[in-house]
Amino acid sequence: MKGVAGPGWRAWTAVAVGALVGTELRYGLGLVFPEAAGTIPWTTLAINVSGSFVLAALTTVWMARPTTAFWLRAGIGPGLLGSFTTFSAVVFSVDQQARSGLHATWLIYLGLSLVLGLGAAAAGWKAGKALSDRTGGAS
Repeated sequence: MKGVAGPGWRAWTAVAVGALVGTELRYGLGLVFPEAAGTIPWTTLAINVSGSFVLAALTTVWMARPTTAFWLRAGIGPGLLGSFTTFSAVVFSVDQQARSGLHATWLIYLGLSLVLGLGAAAAGWKAGKALSDRTGGAS
């Protein structure tokens, strides 16, 4: 379509590179901190909660600084953090635990994922706002 600009090669490349890095970080953490079957997947929980914090903080900073390059935001947000944190890992773990009859475990894990994820996002927003305010970004 003539006249319609897409994100461009830099954004696509940044998302691909970010996704590769995020996936490898997640995989590496899974090797360093393996999760035992039938227990709460603490590594996945920590990855998703920390990713929620970082994404919320960065998004808040980027809102205050809308001139941040799109390719950079795309590479770090959907690319790196999108592949580092995955909701599918939560759903897979909950499904496996439910199929194994570990109902208390999956309920606790799902509850922790929701509460801690939302709490981390709120804390990330506050941290991003504080950083933006301190460095002169618009709010």
